[in-house]
Amino acid sequence: MKHDALTQILDALKLRGSVYFHTCFSPPWAVRVPAFGNVARFHMAMRGGCWLAVDGVDKPIRLATGDLAVIPHGAAHILSDEPGRPAAEVDEVVRQSGYTGEGALYYGGPDEELACKLFCGHFEFEEGSVHPLLDALPSVIHLPNTQTMNAFWLEAVMRFVASEVRAGQPGSEAIIHRLTEIIFIQVVRTFVDREGDRAGCLAAVLNPKLGRSMSKIHLAPEKPWTVESLAREAGMSRTVFADRFTNLVGMTPLAYVTHWRMERARRDIRETDLPLIDIAENIGYSSEAAFNRAFKRQFNQTPGQVRRQGAAVPA
Repeated sequence: MKHDALTQILDALKLRGSVYFHTCFSPPWAVRVPAFGNVARFHMAMRGGCWLAVDGVDKPIRLATGDLAVIPHGAAHILSDEPGRPAAEVDEVVRQSGYTGEGALYYGGPDEELACKLFCGHFEFEEGSVHPLLDALPSVIHLPNTQTMNAFWLEAVMRFVASEVRAGQPGSEAIIHRLTEIIFIQVVRTFVDREGDRAGCLAAVLNPKLGRSMSKIHLAPEKPWTVESLAREAGMSRTVFADRFTNLVGMTPLAYVTHWRMERARRDIRETDLPLIDIAENIGYSSEAAFNRAFKRQFNQTPGQVRRQGAAVPA
């Protein structure tokens, strides 16, 4: 059974990693990646360096060899050899290069000695996923080579993933997904280590005491939780627990209980054919009307509307 809060949350959000390609971009070059919802794009500089300009972020970021950048909310961004260079859309770059999905994506000038080799992909979450953890992620996370906790391990994983992309053997896709998911978890851990309480909900999830109480909520959302009982699970006084939880997560402990119950209900509505009253009771509601009101407050849709949007599978 999975007891830590981060694993439970990422499972609920259905984290899935994917790889686009590895590049060989030679000066002069600039590539614009369009905005896309529900994904956290990443780029790692395997050799050479480049500039990253993210929409909504004031200053461009210099990526050096070994650096990893994550754009958590799918914002549009430009990668280039020099800041301010006019950029081609990534789809046009793929077309011009004749890239077939195998090997490296070559683009730019003829001098490959000056090329920037990037490893690019994304972390994806289930459509419609809502959680304070996602909100806590900044517009961009830049982890210099010296701050990736275990830079040699991370680089080795990236190189292994790149080799799997090139090989395309049976099972490669599963390996790539799993390893890129590990990279996301490492990014979150490193970000919290660096930012401390400024990481908000992420700091709460990885905090031994607060994370323990969150894990209990995840495991048994149907229990009649109170601030006092959750504080006991965390081994903290009621006041200290409530204040610290609210400050980091951005909602009160009991509001988080309701939030998680609704996430669990949404999953069961979409993935099972259980009657709505059974789903309501499984998360602690004896009244279907009260459950419907709470569900609509969170998702602006009724449980019945969510079920009609997608075919339920057998429980």
